[in-house]
Amino acid sequence: MDFLWSIFEPLVHLLQRTVEFMYQLTVSAGIPSYGMAIILMTVVIKMILYPLTVKQVKSMKAMQELQPKMKRLQEQYKTNPQLLQQEMQKLYREAGVNPLAGCLPMLVQMPILMAIFYALKDATYEGGNPSFLWLPSLSEADPYYILPVFSALSTYLTSRQTTDESNQQMKMMMYVMPVFIGWMSMNFAAGLVIYWITMNLVQVVQQWFIFREEKEDHGGSKTKKEKKGK
Repeated sequence: MDFLWSIFEPLVHLLQRTVEFMYQLTVSAGIPSYGMAIILMTVVIKMILYPLTVKQVKSMKAMQELQPKMKRLQEQYKTNPQLLQQEMQKLYREAGVNPLAGCLPMLVQMPILMAIFYALKDATYEGGNPSFLWLPSLSEADPYYILPVFSALSTYLTSRQTTDESNQQMKMMMYVMPVFIGWMSMNFAAGLVIYWITMNLVQVVQQWFIFREEKEDHGGSKTKKEKKGK
C-alpha cells in the first residue's frame, strides 16, 4: 500500500487541491458544498477524458459487431490454433479494428481512478461543511444506504449501453457487477461514492452522444451509397 501511495501521491495531492478549488467556487457562488465540489471536479475530469472515452466505446462496439464472424472462425479452425490466429488478424485488418484499442484508454484512465480513490476515501474536508443533502458527512459511509443503490443503478446503466446481450458471460456481468459495486459502496466514504455515481451518469450521457453520432454517420453513408446506386 505504501508503494502504491508513493506512485500516486503527486496526482492525489493535485486532485485534493482541485476539490478545494471547486469548493471555493461553490463558496463564491453562495452555496458552499464539498458535495457539489466533487460533482464539478468529476464532470471536468470526464470532459477532459472524453476523447479517450470515444476511442474506448467505438472500439468496444466494433468488437461486438465482429463477434458473429469471430465465432464462425473459431468453429471453423478450432483444431488449428495457428491458422485461427492468422484468420483473426486478417479479420481485424479488414474491419480496421485493433482489439487492444479498447484497453489502452482504460489503462490511461486507471492512474486517475486510483488517485481519486486515494484522494476521497479518507478525505476530512477540513475548513468546510462535510455534510451534503441527507448525508451527515462525506467522509463517512451513507447511513441510509441510498448512495449504494444509486451506485448500483448507475453502474448498470453504463453497462447496459455497451453490453452485447447475445454474449451470455457479458450479460451475466451486466447484472453481477452493479450488485458488487453497490455492496462495496456500503462501506466507502460518501464522497467517493458520489464521484462514482457522477462519473457513471456523465458516461451514460457521453455514450449516448457517441452512439447517436455513429448512427447518423452510418445513416449518411447508407444514403450516399443508395444515391450512387441510382
